[in-house]
Order: sequence, then C-alpha cells, then structure tokens
Amino acid sequence: MKKIALFSIPAHGHTNPMLPVAKELVERGNKVRFYSFNEFEQKINNTGAVFVSCDSFLPELTSEEEQKIKNISLTEMSIQDIRITLAMNDFLEKEFKEFKPDVVYTDSVCFWGKLNAWKYNVPMVVSTSTFAFNEFSSKYRKLKPAELADMIFGLPKISKELKTLEPYGYHVKNTLSLVQNDNSTDSIVYTSENFQPCSESFSDHYLFAGPSVFSKVMPLKKKDRPLVYISMGTVINERPDFYSKCIEALKALNVDVIISYGKFMDISILGTLPENVKAYPYVDQLDVLSKTDVFITHCGMNSVSESLYMAAPMVLYPQTGEQYAVARRVTEINAGTMLNDDSAEGIRNAVQEILNNNSYSEAAMKCCEDFRSCPGTKGAAEFIENAPHTSDGIDIISELHKSRGKLMLCYWLIAIAVLVAAGFLIGWSYVWIVGVAAGVLSTPIVNVIQDKQYEKLAEKKRKLKS
Repeated sequence: MKKIALFSIPAHGHTNPMLPVAKELVERGNKVRFYSFNEFEQKINNTGAVFVSCDSFLPELTSEEEQKIKNISLTEMSIQDIRITLAMNDFLEKEFKEFKPDVVYTDSVCFWGKLNAWKYNVPMVVSTSTFAFNEFSSKYRKLKPAELADMIFGLPKISKELKTLEPYGYHVKNTLSLVQNDNSTDSIVYTSENFQPCSESFSDHYLFAGPSVFSKVMPLKKKDRPLVYISMGTVINERPDFYSKCIEALKALNVDVIISYGKFMDISILGTLPENVKAYPYVDQLDVLSKTDVFITHCGMNSVSESLYMAAPMVLYPQTGEQYAVARRVTEINAGTMLNDDSAEGIRNAVQEILNNNSYSEAAMKCCEDFRSCPGTKGAAEFIENAPHTSDGIDIISELHKSRGKLMLCYWLIAIAVLVAAGFLIGWSYVWIVGVAAGVLSTPIVNVIQDKQYEKLAEKKRKLKS
C-alpha cells in the first residue's frame, strides 16, 4: 500500500481523466487523497479517495480576469496558478509533512501539485489531459493570432510572477519547464501510441494508457435513424449562434439531434425546438456517444477520446491551438471532417458527408479497438505505484539535440568556404549577400536534415518495440 496525493485544477477536462485512475488506486489498497474543488467533491468521493477541498485558496477574480480565463488565456491561467500556489503554501507544507505521500499524481498544468512534489522531493507522475506536446508534436498546434499574442506579451508578466515563488522554496527556471512535457518526467497520457502525434519522440517515462473512462459499454449504433450529437465542451460552450445554425442545418434531415449546451446558457434563446431536436444542460456523454453516428465537437481531448472510444466519427470545429492539434490528428486517421464553413449549409454538408461515407465510421471503429487495447486505468495505477521510473530506450530528442550542434558546425564551415569562394569569384563587395542568405537558410536546412534523422530514429525505435 502506498500513500498517493492527487492534484488537479478546477476544470472538468483536467479532473475527469484522473477520477477512474483514483478509483483504481483506491481499489488496489492505496491510501489516496485528492486535493481538488467543491464542484468535484461528489465525483471524488465516489472513487473512494479522500476529498480535500481547496476552494478557500482560489483568488477572487475581477470580471476582466474571469473573461480572460474563459477565453483560454494561457497568461492569465498561469498567473492565477502561481497565486494559488502561494496561497496554498502553508497548507500544503503541513499536508506533506503529515500525510507524507509516497507519490504525487498531478495534472500537467496544476502548478501547486508539481511545485510541491519538487519542493519535498516526492516522486511525481504527471497527468496529461491533452496530447503530450514537445518540440515535434507541438507542430500540430495552430495558434490563432490572439493566442500567439497572449503568449508573447504574457511571458514577461509570468516571469515577474514566478519570482514571487523563490522566497518560498519553489525554484523554477521558466514557464516552459512548468507546462511542457519533457523526457525525464514520468507522465501518463490518455491516448494510444498510435493516436499520439510523434509518439516515438517520447521516452519510456511515458505511459500511453488510452482514454480514462468508467464505462466499459461497447458502441450500440443500431437504431431507427442516425443520431447527431452536438457539444462544445464545458468551457467555451455559450454558443447560441452556433447551436441555432446546427438546428437550422439538421431540422429537416431524417436524424435525431441531441445538444448539450452547458449550465450557463439560457435555452429559451434558441426558441421552440424542432421535433427531432432535444437540448440539455448536461448529458451522460459516454452513453450518448455509444449511440451517436455523428458528433459535432469543439475537439477537446476528452470529448474526442470519448468519441473514438465509442466509435463515433466527428465533425471537427476546434476553437484553440490545442483543439486544432487534436482535430488535425482525427482527420489524419480519417475519423472526422473539418468544419471549414460553419454556416447552416456548411454544417449540413459536413454531417451528410459522414453519414454517406462509411470510411469515417470504419476509421472510428478501428481507433475504438486500438484505444480499448491500451493499458487503461489498471496500467495507469500500476505505473503510478511504481514511480519513479527509468528509461533505457532510445531518447530521440536527446539524440537529435546532440547531433544539432555538429550539424550547425558543419553547415557554417561549408558556408564560410562558400563565402570565401564567392569573394574570389564575384568580388568581396557582394559577399555580404551570400552571408545573409546563409544565415536565413541555416535553420530551415538543419531542420530538414533533422526531420530525416528523426524518421530514421523513429523507425529504429518502432522495430525494437515490434
């Protein structure tokens, strides 16, 4: 039996995947404390873990701060996470000294969980509720200009806030070290190796456990007519304009429609619903998805994972960079189509594309089978119990970092030789043009070479595993 401390932020998408794992840890005889927030108390109690409320440490937000968080501002969320860490310092110091956890299992962006694991030298396993992102898989993200601006202009603010942690024994190099995945940290990712982009670039410190869900129900698609399910998740779900267009698009089709619109929107704004449309503030999503033929989704990782777990192909409508990465991966395996035209006609065409083309449902079923073959919650619990882990396999990122310096040296030796030759051939007054061109081309040329090296190392790694 081990004593295990769980930490998550006040967000459904980050907390929900940890719940089935918490239940498994308890059932295996471990003593589990889950440091979370009152809205999740009942769910956590249902796992058998001891719920520890952290609501009193949440700062009071101004309306501007609250709106930024609703808009998924990474800057604002990071600043608030740092402030919560400071507010919880004395409380968690007492908890760590009295409970003395053997392992910390914490959400990847829960700063107070990660920082206190480091501070008290407790083995840590990170719960990654999205894809694992490193320098390779991050290429899947497509940041909107507002997201990019938020990151660039927010870094100085976050760096300033990070300095307030130093006097309390929290030593952080930079924001990236707190949020980005690295190959030396034990991590659980709730997807399969096949679905994770660039999975070969992650070390043996990673367990791709598959979707973390309670339901073991198999997909049940046989019914009188197709079911279309619509949900924009639990954060940016106040979208009456989008729901109205979906209703207009689908009211005349021979389909049943279920809309899950969240707890904040006034449903009366949609007016009288057509006979084939039902709308609810909340549904049992896994149960609905087990019967769903087309899922119109914002592409949150949990929603997409649950959809594929239940073999439901998707119309993809991502709203953030992370969601775009998930949507891109779904299109690559042909389990969904991107909604590039969000008019009523565009929505109708996208839904009919999936209903009329069996390749989408076949791809979703293939992914469903892949997900269900993963280690699951039992494998995740065992991984946590046995932390810390070692990695003896090929670390592709480490190998590429070592070779990059040599590549750059070779590149510039060749470039200098070309510069000298150019000086003799075309005259020294024009050499600066060649020099500027060499500087501009250095990074893309080296990146192309490293991409080829990556493929060779990835193939070697795949062969060793097979």
